[in-house]
Amino acid sequence: MIRQLLVLFSGFVFALGLGISEMTRPEKVLGFLDIFGDWDPSLAFVMGGAIVVYAGALQIVKHRNRPQFGKRFRIPTRSEITPSLIIGAAIFGIGWGLAGFCPGPGIVAAAGLVTPALFFLPSLIAGILIHRWLFD
Repeated sequence: MIRQLLVLFSGFVFALGLGISEMTRPEKVLGFLDIFGDWDPSLAFVMGGAIVVYAGALQIVKHRNRPQFGKRFRIPTRSEITPSLIIGAAIFGIGWGLAGFCPGPGIVAAAGLVTPALFFLPSLIAGILIHRWLFD
């Protein structure tokens, strides 16, 4: 029960952070991607903040045997760059650039009934299902 409450709380904090930083607004994200036009660097600060928090949390995790509310840590161990990684990253980037949403902000915006996100969400779900159908 505590684990589920922590997951819910973490999701809430993540959604709150996305909302406060306005990353649920596609024009904000697209402004960051427009490096030769009216560039908006605010997304870089949001990413930088996330990297700092993650780096700190990773240092804590490295000194523990297991999570407080779980059986084991799930830390990625693969480090090679594969063609499927490059293709997947390219597809993700193209979709991000076209829609102005990546999954987290898209779901938060859809929950707020933002019209473009309501079109984005079914596309996200379709992409997940197609990936599972092809690769699982």
